[in-house]
Amino acid sequence: MRGHRRKLYCAAALTAIIAGTAHAQEAAPADAGVANDIVVTGTRIKRADLESNSPQTVVGADEFRYQGATTVEQVLNRLPQFTADANENVSNGSDGTSKINLRNLGSNRVLTLLDGQRLMPSQAINLSFIPSALVERVDVMSGGASAVYGSDALSGVVNFVLKKDLDGVRIDAQTGFSQHNNNNSSLRALQSGSGYDTAPSSVIDGGKQDVTIAAGKNFADGRGNITVYGGYRKFSPVRQSSRDVSACALQDRESVAGSGSFDQLFCGGSSNTPYGSFIPLSDLSPYKGQTLINNRDGSGTLVPYDPSYAYNTSPDNYFQRSDERITAGGFARYEFSKAAEVYGSFMYMNDQTFSQVAPSAVWFGTAFDVSCNNPYANASQLAAICGSAAGTDATAPTNVGYRVVGQPRRDNLRFNDYRYSAGLRGDIGSGFSYDVNYMYSLVKFKETYLNDVNQAKAGLALNAVSVNGVPTCRSVIDGTDPNCIPINVFTPSGVTADQAAYIFGESNTASRNSLGVISGSLSGDLGQMGVTLPWAESGVGIALGVERRRETLNFTADEVAQQNGVLPSDGIIAVTEAFGEIEIPLIENKPFFRSLTINGGLRYSSYDNKQNSTGIKSGYNVWTYKGEISWAPVDDLRVRASYNRAIRAPNVAELFASQAVGNVNGTDPCAGANPSASFEICQATGVTQAMYGSIPGCPSDQCSGLGGGNVALKPETADTYTLGVVITPQALRRFSLSIDYYNIKVKDYIGSIAPSLIMGQCAATGDPYFCGLFVRDPRSGQVFGQNSGYIISTTMNTGYLKTSGLDVNADYTFDVGNLGSVNLGLVGTYLIEQVSQPVPDGGSYDCKGLFGYTCGQPTPEWRHVARLSWMTPTDTTVSLSWRHIGGTKLSSLTDNPLLSADKTVVNRKISAYNYFDLSLTQAIDKRFTLRAGVNNMFDKDPPALDSGLLQNFGNGNTYPGVYDALGRTIFVGFTANF
Repeated sequence: MRGHRRKLYCAAALTAIIAGTAHAQEAAPADAGVANDIVVTGTRIKRADLESNSPQTVVGADEFRYQGATTVEQVLNRLPQFTADANENVSNGSDGTSKINLRNLGSNRVLTLLDGQRLMPSQAINLSFIPSALVERVDVMSGGASAVYGSDALSGVVNFVLKKDLDGVRIDAQTGFSQHNNNNSSLRALQSGSGYDTAPSSVIDGGKQDVTIAAGKNFADGRGNITVYGGYRKFSPVRQSSRDVSACALQDRESVAGSGSFDQLFCGGSSNTPYGSFIPLSDLSPYKGQTLINNRDGSGTLVPYDPSYAYNTSPDNYFQRSDERITAGGFARYEFSKAAEVYGSFMYMNDQTFSQVAPSAVWFGTAFDVSCNNPYANASQLAAICGSAAGTDATAPTNVGYRVVGQPRRDNLRFNDYRYSAGLRGDIGSGFSYDVNYMYSLVKFKETYLNDVNQAKAGLALNAVSVNGVPTCRSVIDGTDPNCIPINVFTPSGVTADQAAYIFGESNTASRNSLGVISGSLSGDLGQMGVTLPWAESGVGIALGVERRRETLNFTADEVAQQNGVLPSDGIIAVTEAFGEIEIPLIENKPFFRSLTINGGLRYSSYDNKQNSTGIKSGYNVWTYKGEISWAPVDDLRVRASYNRAIRAPNVAELFASQAVGNVNGTDPCAGANPSASFEICQATGVTQAMYGSIPGCPSDQCSGLGGGNVALKPETADTYTLGVVITPQALRRFSLSIDYYNIKVKDYIGSIAPSLIMGQCAATGDPYFCGLFVRDPRSGQVFGQNSGYIISTTMNTGYLKTSGLDVNADYTFDVGNLGSVNLGLVGTYLIEQVSQPVPDGGSYDCKGLFGYTCGQPTPEWRHVARLSWMTPTDTTVSLSWRHIGGTKLSSLTDNPLLSADKTVVNRKISAYNYFDLSLTQAIDKRFTLRAGVNNMFDKDPPALDSGLLQNFGNGNTYPGVYDALGRTIFVGFTANF
């Protein structure tokens, strides 16, 4: 009775306890399949004693509970093998998905499996589909595996194994929130000095709730089972105004064209302001190419723009997107006999997430025809824009920037995803088993962009004249748009509600992505037929199979979206494959040869690609193969090595996506009154002598880039090598250590050249290849705006990617007498190199230990996650985690010319980060377990960076996927079994 009371006291204290971080162990064999054979991620051979020949880390269900994880990517991103990718902390430009990036080679180069099968179409992977409460374990295998699984497995394979054989009812529920103290005095001084509001001194926000209910029943004496589940998850949004680090858009003064100062951050902003800004482009204007703005004093004069007029775009931006997800599904199996078991599954997700950014505007970047007798403008304003044509019926091309302050822009992203499978498997005797399966996955996506200014309507509304003293659009007079209402951009905050109602609207896009897979495989232990080598005791294992996959994409866009440059696209990829694998035990139970085994695999793939809308077709045939060896001289030691030739075929979107212009971070070296690049270099980018010295700079370091598909793409190829040792000394029970070397080189990788690299290389070297990727607006010379100037950054087969390093996995459990037991674990990665060659046969750069501009998110030399857990005799577990992220330096400060870009001293490095997390779990009895905890116990601030440094997945002046952007997070939850 006393012990039970003690458990209740511990449970009552849970709300004050804090929680932890990721810990993983060396792969243990998976649970049984047919005939109790083991299925290991990375091979299709089934054997009772099979061990992985490739480096493999297993993340168990306990780790999800220790972290209070409500998303699966959160758990994996804490492992040092992963670099953060799409997640809930990305807002502007988010597609609403969650992804993982193994070895920092890109999310499209890691194959994601669910129970050993592909999760979704490769161009539409979304880990939000996986209910974290149902994850039994996650197998992370490093190195190529295309010979086993086909395309995409270049950096490795991540296999999510679900709990799907329940006998009873299981309820898992959790709630949590973020708490942060805003006390960064330097950032708060910057914000108040710029006249911006500072963040509250202390905030509690970012609530997350997650509930999953699952129920299952065994029947027919355990030969059958049906398990069903349903779940609901909700994330509350967090605005950037709530954190010191993100309350204003930070910029380094050197990145502001023509500023002439540097070495300090300041609160920047957008030149698209509520005051109304203009860049005259008419040859008649005395201010051609200069940025003018309506004087804030209301005098009706245009004055030169300066940063004091900048609009703070940050406060309304989301630091954590709102999200609401419903999941449901079921799993079933029934064994008629050992030779025939039917099985199937159905999974569904409905997910709606909103991203939010600053209010919309009539954007700089489009040369609008402004009427030279516009009734809203006074004579001096018209003279500045039109010159000698002022007061006439002529029009003057003009860049207009006018922020219509009101509702923020919101991107409504909705997913309806389905996945079902059915199959037949069994043991056919003599050591052979088979598996025939059909799997279909459908991703239906809809996007509605709300509260956005229709730039086409804005153009009509700027071309207005007076009719009987009434401002009237010329489109009303000529009948092209009788509903047009002129807008007054010549007075600060002059756009009325009626005027705004005309130019505001929404755009809609939708896509349908599908994946269908038919597969059949045969696995056999030839030892039962006498095929065993003389010095071995186990027989030869084989696996043979065929597979047919078909992926489709159909993307549609409404008229408004198409006006903004987003065009429909479609495509189909069909691949037919045959594969084989063999495992040969060479020597067993001999001196110095406890075991010596080799493994080989081969796969042939034939691709057919087509686009129905254009009739374009392409195709190719590829071979992939592997070789592995494992040697255990004694029981305590095993050495393993592998080589894999892997491929990644271009997905449907990379082949057939329409090309469109979007925002990219960068600084035009030819912009401003005093360009950083010489005229000769700028001339190679399309700048004329008349333009030089008067080209507008990209607002808030947001230039434009042209991205999209390329039907001429060919598959990437990769050579991956691993070599490792596993130590499990019998003299030290429950201790294991593995050290593995990996080396991965991806050739002809599919990607785009980073616009920041293009701009930096052109400015530094004048290389015609890079300078030729500029497309400048013919009137202003700018490289920003919708359907105006841009940097060409479409997909192509480029140079190579290469990474190598060492993985360390250590785990030790020992008893502490009557106090229970203690577990110590560490997963660490030492990075040897992270090399990219962006142009075939060109130079290369190594991002090891670097961040920013071209290198993107920090790539530290050393990362680790360590965990100390104390398991008491009273079923209480206290777990402390230590996450270490090594320091990094700014890539542009190196001497590699390919990394040259704007230099900054204030952001020259990011120091090493250490996070500590604490968690507690308490089992009340076998049926009920409570958990609670806090991550980032000491509420450590993320690094504050120049927003121009942030490439992919940056947000709020930091990298929220790498660092804990919201501060400490606290959670409490329970699991109940009935």
